[in-house]
Amino acid sequence: MKFFKNILVTIILLVTLISKGQTAVVHLTCEMTENPLAVVQNQPRLSWQLTSEKRNVSQNTYQILVASSAEKLQKNEADSWDSGKMISNKNLHISYNGHPLKTENKYFWKVRIWDQENKVSKWSRTASFRIAPSASDLNPIWIGAITKADSHLPEGRNYHTATFKKEKKEAIINASDSLSRRSIMLRKPFELKKEIREAIVYISGLGHYELTINGKKIGNSEFAPLWTDYDKTVNYNTYELSANELQNGENVIGVLLGNGMYNMVAERYAKFFVSFGPPTLFFKMKVVYKDGSEQLIKSDESWTYSKSPITFNSIFGGEDYNANLEQEGWNKKGFNDARWKKVVLQEAPKGNLKAQTAPPVTIQKKFDVKEFKQPKTNTYVFNMEQNLSGFPTIKFKGKKGQTVRIWVGEGLNDDGTVGQGRSGKPYYYDYTLKGEGAEEWQPKFSYYGFQYIQIENINYKETKNENFPTIVALQSNFIYNSAGEAGTFESSNEIFNKTHELINNSIKSNFQSVFTDCPQREKLGWLEEVHLNGPGLMFNYNLESYIPAIMQNISDSQRENGLIPTIVPEYVIFGGDFTDSPEWGVTGVILPWIYYEYYGDSSLIEKYYPVMKSYVDYLATTSKNHIVSHGLGDWYDYGTHAAGYSKNSPIALSATSHYFYGASLVAKAAKLLNKTDDIEKYEKLTSAIKKAFNDSFFNEATKQYGTSSQFSNAVPVFMDIVAPQYKAAVLQNLVADIKAKGDRLTTGDVGNRYLFQALARNGENETMYKMNNHYDAPGYGFQIKFGLTTLTEQLDPRKGNSWNHFMMGQIEEWFYRSLAGIVPDDANPGFKHFFIQPETLGDMTFVKATYQSIYGKIASAWEKKDGKLILKVEIPANTSATIKLPTDKNPEVKVNGKSTENLKLGSGKYTIECKI
Repeated sequence: MKFFKNILVTIILLVTLISKGQTAVVHLTCEMTENPLAVVQNQPRLSWQLTSEKRNVSQNTYQILVASSAEKLQKNEADSWDSGKMISNKNLHISYNGHPLKTENKYFWKVRIWDQENKVSKWSRTASFRIAPSASDLNPIWIGAITKADSHLPEGRNYHTATFKKEKKEAIINASDSLSRRSIMLRKPFELKKEIREAIVYISGLGHYELTINGKKIGNSEFAPLWTDYDKTVNYNTYELSANELQNGENVIGVLLGNGMYNMVAERYAKFFVSFGPPTLFFKMKVVYKDGSEQLIKSDESWTYSKSPITFNSIFGGEDYNANLEQEGWNKKGFNDARWKKVVLQEAPKGNLKAQTAPPVTIQKKFDVKEFKQPKTNTYVFNMEQNLSGFPTIKFKGKKGQTVRIWVGEGLNDDGTVGQGRSGKPYYYDYTLKGEGAEEWQPKFSYYGFQYIQIENINYKETKNENFPTIVALQSNFIYNSAGEAGTFESSNEIFNKTHELINNSIKSNFQSVFTDCPQREKLGWLEEVHLNGPGLMFNYNLESYIPAIMQNISDSQRENGLIPTIVPEYVIFGGDFTDSPEWGVTGVILPWIYYEYYGDSSLIEKYYPVMKSYVDYLATTSKNHIVSHGLGDWYDYGTHAAGYSKNSPIALSATSHYFYGASLVAKAAKLLNKTDDIEKYEKLTSAIKKAFNDSFFNEATKQYGTSSQFSNAVPVFMDIVAPQYKAAVLQNLVADIKAKGDRLTTGDVGNRYLFQALARNGENETMYKMNNHYDAPGYGFQIKFGLTTLTEQLDPRKGNSWNHFMMGQIEEWFYRSLAGIVPDDANPGFKHFFIQPETLGDMTFVKATYQSIYGKIASAWEKKDGKLILKVEIPANTSATIKLPTDKNPEVKVNGKSTENLKLGSGKYTIECKI
């Protein structure tokens, strides 16, 4: 018996060793998403990653099987597509090439590969994708409580708060007892009489909705669907229902509708008054029974509606809820809806109905009360520890009819109460109790940026006043997009660590339907921050399926003349430079290239090439002798002046440099796409702009540009506008100005990235280190010293408004690219090959960072120890990396203990050592 046991142990060990040596196929995605429910492409692209404990692992062959059912795939019956053995090292973006795919159908797939030694892997786990129906497939019917014609809502996008007339507001408020802006509940009973195979829901509730089936919320989205330009595109969401969400016999669909950005007409604080129509619903459920028959449940005239307990909801102004208006069981079977009204058929939104393919916004974190104070009698202010975007969850006990008002804000007034002076006021929530035990509530259709919660006339802890309700529990909910995090960064420098945390808390706060500027005052998609912070965003978050949605919004917002406005979607037209600024609009040209660089995917360049080209052509119409002179310039540049328009540097220098940048990228795109005529046209244009820029702004005698400001000199160095023979001199003048100002910057929102990267990419990382390693203003350290938990609108928070902006967060790129040294290779986009070239600066003793690339995890961690530099790196399978050590000397280098001069490494984990 002991003999057989030993044999069994030996076999298990051998199997374990063999399996450890094998290459595994993991993380299967379709169109960059795991198991997507709404694929809009007819030939979707399939991707996967490889993992192995061995080094130098690569793929030389693959085979993909796609089947119409999981059962067939399990038997290797690829009735949709069998790729056969394809000799290729490609494991990303492989286009489906089988039988035509049918809309609304689900497909199952798996893949296996042969490695560099021609050893075959096991089949991967099964993955799936579902083909989305088009608008014509859905044949949408829109329903609600009131037609657009009867709602008297305003037309157009120029109804800014300051110009909206009182009589127009009153007409809207009085229209059909405010049905034009009131949250409504819609319900539809239906019956299931047979055993189901699957049930799929397609829904778009505008501005936002909450869907329940038999009283249970479907999905975990907040503020669905994601925001779009509703005159061009309207998102719908897709849900697969599980067996326990449906039941034999009667079922009930319940939908709650709110205003969102679709219907921004309300009192209290509002950035603008613009409406696309009253709240409206499209719904379709397709039930497929096991016998092959189908049943459709659609939004139509058979639905009924009632006003919801949400008596007021505004994305900008807050939300009110009267628990006495609740109708218990309204979204469950057995409810008597005799007093409910029949819905009306509504005019459909102008935009095309399309499947939402970007990830939803969800509740990501919760925070409890850190401390509380009573700045006034019967007034409590709760510090929730973290400034964030979101809303509170509150549990009350009290008497029927008692009303609690909740104020939220980023900061406090001098008297200790919550202040909204900088962030848009008044914003608050009112809750009216029904007086039945503990009542828990949170808003559904409004959010704000806040750290503090103020509640008046309540009992809390030791206070007991029977005239006031009691707060039983209180939390704040941090909402942001569920795309997921891609990177980590840590170092021996606490300023940099806390700066990384500050910036990412601000990114998350503004990572909503779009990348917003701030989560309170505006909530608008100002475009410049997306490209100027682009690399930092890419290193920190999984944006594969999110950035295409940004580009769709940019395309939708582009004017016929080619202008890309500063905010997208352009819900309100601000006019002048606040509509048309090249540093903002050029995002439509730059962003597809950043996407290509980090994800190896040229599809956005291919799809939006006309958008890119049209924008550069538009700038050409605004130029005079190739000089563009309009825009905001280096917005919020630093100095003694009030922040706003560029003051330190010429606006024309900024606008023209971005015109040059855009033209050069269109020329590059034309070359990539083999657009022969355009290559010559835009290369000539790029050269002409460069010459005009240098003729207009370069002083050959002083070797300075423009006003000799940091922005003026950094931009031509970064964009390669400066002639090669003058580059070193211009760079030194830039460094001299920084030193003359005590190693402090003077750039702003636009200039920071160009300043940081002009220094970092040209041997001046020590200057970057000194410029950011301090606790003074301007600097990130000052914000830490100030006690903030998010990055502010200005580098000196005492001067700024919002305390939750990420537009000044461009240093994230430096953390990953320079300190950790994870550098993409332009010749091999998507990190197929990359560089590890860390900078060891100042008194720093270690840096470690990871980045989940599309090929897998990249890691770079260095430390100084015992006179040596020890660098640990991780390179994903099917990629390679070249190591560049931060030393001018030629020291002996050891890789995993062996001396070597070859620092181009294949996949695997390595420890690299050299003397310093």
